[in-house]
Amino acid sequence: MTAAASFTASSDLKQVLKRLKLSGILPTLPDRLALAKQQHMDYASFLELMLSDEITRREQGNLDRRLRQAGFEDIVTLEQWDSTANVQYDQQLLKELFGLHFLERHEHVLLVGPVGVGKSFLAQALGHAACRAGYSVLFTRADAMLKQLAAARADYSFDRELRRFVAPDVLAIDDFGLHKLTAQQSSDMYDVIIGRHRHSSLIVTSNRDVAEWVALFDDPILANSALDRLAHNSYQLVIEGESYRKRTSPHARRLPQ
Repeated sequence: MTAAASFTASSDLKQVLKRLKLSGILPTLPDRLALAKQQHMDYASFLELMLSDEITRREQGNLDRRLRQAGFEDIVTLEQWDSTANVQYDQQLLKELFGLHFLERHEHVLLVGPVGVGKSFLAQALGHAACRAGYSVLFTRADAMLKQLAAARADYSFDRELRRFVAPDVLAIDDFGLHKLTAQQSSDMYDVIIGRHRHSSLIVTSNRDVAEWVALFDDPILANSALDRLAHNSYQLVIEGESYRKRTSPHARRLPQ
């Protein structure tokens, strides 16, 4: 029987670790004790090892929580981006965006291009990178966000629901501009953009060129007020080319007969 297998934590030790909120140490403690014995660690080195394990465990737990709260449709990273796809974009700008300096400056990212070129993928990959860096993120489709805000007006919880979209460090709005906005939707979108301006960052994907966005609003005054702030504090990444989705379709994955 190994030293790790023979070790059993006493009830007193378990209680102490529980009171210190260090119960996560228990599953790895036997193996760490065996390693300490094997490598003849002194007490200070063993303590440092166990506390480092706890830091890693908590950081992973916090990352898992941020990813769950973000509400991504797909958990993707830049490493999974297919750079051989037949799409064209400013590669240097993309690299700079994933440095996340725009988040430090509360700037925004607009991902524009036709259907299927990878805008949603990159928006979620940027959001994933932000989660890894410790930022809070919320991913939503534009239509879903506007429906939720409309429903909140009906039950008088609009202010609370609006805060849900304003509070995160990063709000990623996918598929903006699929439909022309009603008067109420125009007002709600204005509130979201103005509420986040200079305080936090937006990532917006759209099939429409940014120049077309003003016409989507019911009120041109609201549109110009919101979009002027957004456009002048944003990086615009235009993606052109064939549908990125073709490469991940079941047909494309079929093996040759």
